[in-house]
Amino acid sequence: MKKVAIFSLLLIAGLIGSQLVPLLPKEVSSPLALVVDILTLVGLAFIMIHVGYEFEIDKTRMKSYGWDYVVAMTAAAFPWIFVASYLLFVMLPPHEWGNWRAWKEVLLVSRFAAPTSAGVLFSMLAAAGLSATWVFKKARILAIFDDLDTVLLMIPLTMLIIGPAWQLGVLVVIMAVMLFLAWRFLHVWRIPVSWPWVMGYAAAIVTVTEGFYHLTRNFGDVPIHIEVLLPAFVMGCVMRRPRGCDPHCDDARPGHQEGPEDPAEQKVSTVVSGAFMLFVGLSMPAIFGEVEPVKSILGNTITAAQPMPGLGIIALHVAVVTVISNLGKMYPALCYRGEAHWRERLAVAIGMWPRGEVGAGVVVISLGYGVGGPAVTVAVLSLALNLLLTGFFIWIVKRLIRGVPAANPAKR
Repeated sequence: MKKVAIFSLLLIAGLIGSQLVPLLPKEVSSPLALVVDILTLVGLAFIMIHVGYEFEIDKTRMKSYGWDYVVAMTAAAFPWIFVASYLLFVMLPPHEWGNWRAWKEVLLVSRFAAPTSAGVLFSMLAAAGLSATWVFKKARILAIFDDLDTVLLMIPLTMLIIGPAWQLGVLVVIMAVMLFLAWRFLHVWRIPVSWPWVMGYAAAIVTVTEGFYHLTRNFGDVPIHIEVLLPAFVMGCVMRRPRGCDPHCDDARPGHQEGPEDPAEQKVSTVVSGAFMLFVGLSMPAIFGEVEPVKSILGNTITAAQPMPGLGIIALHVAVVTVISNLGKMYPALCYRGEAHWRERLAVAIGMWPRGEVGAGVVVISLGYGVGGPAVTVAVLSLALNLLLTGFFIWIVKRLIRGVPAANPAKR
């Protein structure tokens, strides 16, 4: 719980700092913004490499994973749909409902509500003494799958933002090759996995993807921009683990993060995740007052100038978005009737509520495409509120499965 609270406070501290940066002289604020952007992307790549490192699938049992993936995909889709609908039809004025640009922005930024934070979930369930339960084992599978689903869905969402262009064909081919590599060489490549090397891989991925983007700007109006989420995830997938290493063998230890199990590696992962949350907050545009038009990575204006609601209205939106995004995670409670008691199934659904670094990564990508204004502000504050409530969510889970009767098919 302490780690979750620190992450939330860092996110809020970064958010406050982002409102002070524009007050600095331009010769200071501009370089500072560039450094924050670069460090945010490197942190995101580092985290996603570890998510890929944790990813495990038995290729001989693909059918058994099919239903789990469908459940995880649905549990990620409902929060996305609910939040997108709210941002579109409640927060946007009616005259914007027919604005396709607004739809694209909302569909992208609302994806923050989809992925469960696997690292936060694992550590909190373990700290609650639930690591040996069916709830923990099932939540572990579903959380990793809905992270993967979010990464994959960012591909068509990116294409939606960019629009039709021949460069998209190149982008699709590159991404297809990366997915093939992840599948064909899953945990095969013997390369160093210690944190200095992973940090180097993350920096290299950011350098290549951003450099490729700037290079392709010279070949047309639509440059090819490969988000760091997928290549970083693939890098983690192909990294071979040390002999006899089970990436989930230490999930029961409080404070567990994705990545190698060595305590020193885990501490570094926690520090990087905390710094990433701070940088996400620092990347935020102005919250109050008139929002200036925002330039996207494509060089065109995406977000038009728009007024920011008052603090009370923002707080109301944050509360509603947090509630409906968590309600969207309840689908697993309707599944696995042949495997678990209804209280265990409900506990799994509630256990999927914690959000974290991957959702924050979606916000970072949205900012990179020029999405701003009230929707992004609500997304970041909702993410922070959800993090602060994680301990309460896990308390509910623990109460639900306390005294669950032994397996009895007649009661399942």
